[in-house]
Amino acid sequence: MAGKPGFRVVSSWTRPDASVLSTFNGASSAQVADSMSRMGAIDGEIRPIWNSPRVIGPAVTVWCHSGDNLMLHKGISLAQAGDIIVVNTQGNLVNSPFGELLGTSAVGKGIRAVIVDGSVRDADGLKALGLPVYSRRISPSGCNKDGGGEVGTPIACGGVVVRSGDIVLADPDGVTVVPLADAETVAGLARAQVKREEDRMTEIAKGVMTRPEIDEYLRRMKVIE
Repeated sequence: MAGKPGFRVVSSWTRPDASVLSTFNGASSAQVADSMSRMGAIDGEIRPIWNSPRVIGPAVTVWCHSGDNLMLHKGISLAQAGDIIVVNTQGNLVNSPFGELLGTSAVGKGIRAVIVDGSVRDADGLKALGLPVYSRRISPSGCNKDGGGEVGTPIACGGVVVRSGDIVLADPDGVTVVPLADAETVAGLARAQVKREEDRMTEIAKGVMTRPEIDEYLRRMKVIE
């Protein structure tokens, strides 16, 4: 690998194919996180900047030096249609690495969504593009393009480790990340979770407003008789 730690680019990695993504069968970010022992959901402060639809796709990881977006440009150039860009900004909430110009390029590449652990700008333009974008803040200040940073290496985003090729699911609740190696197992658990919730909604519709096991547990704990 060319470059050095902190300033390098990994240009290829394993991606899940469409058949793997389809096995998640419409499960929400919350249901998928529940299926991983309530792990994998990134910090809830990273929110959609507009009411964008559910998206799922493989991650392209970008680690930007604070106040710089050189590597985000490179990450977008390496992305394939259907990918989701995930960005670490080293905690910078002032300098926005992503806005309408890069958003237009991302849409042209077929990028499915952009997740930024930091700020973005040009909110109206990004909404007009129809590009799902998640961030902690909106800030008008831009970035330099001097580097360093990394593309394609593991990063932290909202307290969760993300590797290029991991499955990212984003919806109005937030963002959940599934390690690619666990995709098959988690998808099966997520489908079962969806079915449990559907069954519970049927029970509620029939008038069973409280799950019987709640009182059973409280009796075992000697909280009620």
